[in-house]
Formats: sequence, C-alpha cells, structure tokens
Amino acid sequence: MRFLHTADWHLGRSLGGHSLQADQEWLLSQCLLPMVRDTRPDAVLIAGDVFDRFVPPPEAVELLDEILHRIIHECGVPVVLIPGNHDHARRLSFGARLLRGAGLHIAQSATGEAVRIAGATIVATGYASPALLATLPGYEAVADHDQGFAALCPALLGLCCEPGPKLLVAHAFVTGGTESPDSERSLSVGGTGQVLASRFLGFDYVALGHLHRPQSLAGGRIRYSGSLFPYSVEEAEHAKSVTLVEFTGDGSMRMEELPLLPHRRLRVIRGSFADLRTAAAEGREDYVALELTDPRPVPEAQRLLTEIFPRIVGLRYVAEVAAPDRIAVPGAAARATRPIDLFADFHQVMRNAPLSGEARAVAALAIAAAELGDA
Repeated sequence: MRFLHTADWHLGRSLGGHSLQADQEWLLSQCLLPMVRDTRPDAVLIAGDVFDRFVPPPEAVELLDEILHRIIHECGVPVVLIPGNHDHARRLSFGARLLRGAGLHIAQSATGEAVRIAGATIVATGYASPALLATLPGYEAVADHDQGFAALCPALLGLCCEPGPKLLVAHAFVTGGTESPDSERSLSVGGTGQVLASRFLGFDYVALGHLHRPQSLAGGRIRYSGSLFPYSVEEAEHAKSVTLVEFTGDGSMRMEELPLLPHRRLRVIRGSFADLRTAAAEGREDYVALELTDPRPVPEAQRLLTEIFPRIVGLRYVAEVAAPDRIAVPGAAARATRPIDLFADFHQVMRNAPLSGEARAVAALAIAAAELGDA
C-alpha cells in the first residue's frame, strides 16, 4: 500500500500583502500532480488547513476543486481530506456523502470515519476544539487537546476492524514537534494545545497537519508533511515536501520526502540600501524579506527598493555589531534622558516617523504605571 501525505495548503493565503494564488496553483499543478502520476499511490491524504480561513476567496475554492478533480479523475487516485483549525468543517464537508462514491472522502466528524483502501484502514478525524468535543456524548469531561485525543484514540483505533496497516489522518500539535509561531495559528493558550505522542499507539502511521516544518516523531510513525509553501519569514529555509509512504508485504514501512520546488522562493536578504539597489537581477522576482544594515533609516527605503524587488514581504533595520573598542559608553546626560524620550527616539528609528501626540500620551501613562509598580 502506497500513499502520498500532504497538508497545510492554506489556499487563499497572502504574504506581506502579496497574493500567493499563482504560486499555490503552480505548486499543486506542476509539483504535486506529477508526483501523483509518477508514484501512482493508492491514495492521497490531505491532513487539514486546506484553506487559510473559514470563508476562503472564490479563486481558492476553484483551485481546490480543480486539483481534486485532476487527482481523482485524471489520475484515478482517491483522496482522503480532513478539515484543520483554519477550515470551516461544515463548509468544507458540503456534499461529502455524494462525493464519497467519486473517490473523495471528506471527514465530517471529529469522532472519526474509516475508509478501506488497498488493504489498509484509513481513519480520518476532523479538527475539533476541546470545547466542541465536550458537547458530544461521552466526551463531556474533555478540557484540553490531550484529553480529547486520550478519549478519542481508543474509539478511532476501534474503527480498524480488518487486517492490514492502520492509518490515522489528524490535525494536532504533538509534543516534541517544532512549530513556526509566526504562521501557525495557536490551537490554545499556554501549551494546552499539545498532545502526547503516546496517544497514537496502535496506529502504524499517523499523517498529521498543523506544523509547517516537515518532521517525524516516534521513529517516523508520526509524521508532519509540512506546508505547501513557506508562509512566514521564519520558514524561509524550510525544505518543503510531500511525504511518500509505502507499506511492504512484510509489514515494514518505507518513507521518502518528495521536494516541492516553487518557481518563486521566499528569501531573507541582508545588506546596505546601496548594495540592495544594485543587486543582481537573479532572484528579483522572489518574495524577499529585507534586512538593512544602514546605521540610520533611509527615507522611503521600501518604496525605492520595490523598484528592484517587487515582492517585498518585510523590511527591518539590523545594526551591525560594533567591535568592543568602538562601543560608546553613554555620558551622564544621555543616561538621564527620560524614558518617554528614549521611546520616542526608538519609534523614530523603527517606524521612520515621529511619535504622535496621542501615542506619546499613551506611552507616558504606561511608563508611569510601570514606574509606580517598581517603586
């Protein structure tokens, strides 16, 4: 039994104000579809966060419809799809009962549904918050995600009634996984969104979504395929991929990462304003986060650099570290500067704009309150 595992497409997403629609379409049609044709899997598993928000733009819905049609009808490969925390489960599962006969299996229930494909049992469970799960009979005591899966997994495993590999498709943050906080919406506050890996004992492979970095846990038995594209600057160095998994006749499992190679990358570029203005033409169409090393803000820097890099997703100033013998020691006058003035100077440097009177008043009140608290 062979299958492809992918997740976190986030269709409809933008980056730095730039729509990623064309890039997502290219990755799905020029990378994922050829993978399906070349590897001839028994199924494609999509582990949630298909869309980036509950009400996706029409073009994102059209793209999903197109890619699913081509996988199922052109390639003849069934798809198992679950909603993630970015998806609206009821909207995503519209027509699920009708589509099942066509080869599209959409999880409608957080308590799990099983489908038999190529001698394996694939259990798909849609994302549900603990609050929602606690409204279901038998799950009233659930207070966090770990308790939810502790209660769910025995029932999910119980759906595997026939011989063969047991697969689970889910959307969760498993303890030990490496997250990308700038692009993954937190499942909860204070770490209560994490789930122990031991909850999934009994499954031969757990196809997960939610974390954007491709990674394996529990010796490879629990796997995050990672996202379709780097959706934040901190993901710029991630090697995005789709996971190909095969169970052999003797019950062993082989896994391979198939790289997703976008035609426009996300890069972090550091240099002075002057150097960036004369940058080489190669890679100018990429999405870029610029780090300027100039000692002072350059007026209209982003507008001027957009002429060179049309897809700037962020710009910040990073001071070069001075040698120890060049670090200035502030004199008494500088040390005596009022905190509000220091904050105003900081605002000028970071925003390239003076602190407004209204903002200055708010900052002054906050500083005064902090000073009273320290007294």
